Amino acid sequence: MPRIQAASVAEHRSLQRGALLDAARSLLSEGGASALTFPALAARTGLARSSVYEYFRSRGAVVEALCAVDFPLWAAEVEAAVAAADSPREQVAAYVRAQLALACDARHRAVVAISAMELDTAAREKIKAAHGGLFELIAEALRGLGHTDPRSAAALLQGVVDAAVRRALAGFADPAEIAATAVRIALDGVAGAVPGPVPGERHAVDGQEPGGAGA
Repeated sequence: MPRIQAASVAEHRSLQRGALLDAARSLLSEGGASALTFPALAARTGLARSSVYEYFRSRGAVVEALCAVDFPLWAAEVEAAVAAADSPREQVAAYVRAQLALACDARHRAVVAISAMELDTAAREKIKAAHGGLFELIAEALRGLGHTDPRSAAALLQGVVDAAVRRALAGFADPAEIAATAVRIALDGVAGAVPGPVPGERHAVDGQEPGGAGA
């Protein structure tokens, strides 16, 4: 057992568990789901592989722990973006843009990698719980737009977001362009997904570039 560098055994175990979760995030961010193995976790933390099993019984348990910690933080950032918007349309736009921004941020790549994994029931339940309040929040915005079945609309909206995230991460187009198209589809459908102003974007005014004196 590594030398204890904490005031108590309990604190030491908490620190070691946190180190293992940090290592798991790095592995997922760098190599995706296949990179998350117990030998790799042991190598990253300096623990024996048998010691890793003292903290997590399986790879699924590691993922479940990450879901419990990381997905509520992801959801909180999206919720804050939605709450700051002034109208239902702006809220829907913020919901789409915030998730795309988070997915394209290297700091959140582990969350994206987890989302692409085959997860066990416990992990999926933790993700579901983390997104529960967020789902209700966007459903309320959709209700404000006149949807009579806002929960179904919210589920379909999330499908648009997920597809946009996959396309952005695959490098098919500029993430900003993908986000703009996704917002247009979310707000106006495929027929409305043509270039033009959308909530959250700044455009040229009277021939001036965005961010200029007239922006």
